[in-house]
Amino acid sequence: MLQAVADPVRWTVLHRLAVKPSCVCDIQEHVPIAANLLSYHLKVLREAGLVTATRRGRWIDYALAPDAQARITAALPTSLGGDRS
Repeated sequence: MLQAVADPVRWTVLHRLAVKPSCVCDIQEHVPIAANLLSYHLKVLREAGLVTATRRGRWIDYALAPDAQARITAALPTSLGGDRS
């Protein structure tokens, strides 16, 4: 999972989705890359379980998964604030 968040583009996308759920066109305003490349990064984040996707007509809204922040923190080594159990 840490590989999914290690990419600067994906980290920026996660940060944006932590603010509010967004469609690709809204995310692209904050992450100026080609739409197909952004879709690839969103796919990686979805497969890692960090992002959810909800269809709204022709659009797909992406949101940070409810447990994403906790899962990222738990995956960190304990010296960086990860799970201590």
